[in-house]
Amino acid sequence: MIFSKIAKVTVLTTVLTFEAFAVQGRENGSKNYDWDPLMDAITHVESRGDSRAVSGRSCGAMQITPILVQQCNIILKERGDKRRYTLNDRFSVKKSREMFVLIQSYYNPTNNVEKAIRIWNGGPRYKVRSTQGYYKRVMRAYNN
Repeated sequence: MIFSKIAKVTVLTTVLTFEAFAVQGRENGSKNYDWDPLMDAITHVESRGDSRAVSGRSCGAMQITPILVQQCNIILKERGDKRRYTLNDRFSVKKSREMFVLIQSYYNPTNNVEKAIRIWNGGPRYKVRSTQGYYKRVMRAYNN
């Protein structure tokens, strides 16, 4: 009986430890991943690297929408981070890349490249079919 209780406590402790690491991974996952080659490919497809590019409500080298800026600020607030992005930050390549990494760390903690591309194009609830053309264009740029 005592062995059974010790085994249960050990299993529970192990599960809680793994859950803590999983949460930490979701919070920090994309920070340690080298997104630079993919961000370069997305920037090429989106604007050919033009930080002043504007297409409808999308702006900057990575063609960031106002909704994405808002999502980033919600994530930052949720994490207790005092930083906030502005609409003008979309014209900064550095800040655009920060927003990309932030979005990936939140919605793509496993750092899946395909998912990253599709999220960037179709949002966190993307549809594979509607993001397929974009995915192919980015992958061509990524592989070249």
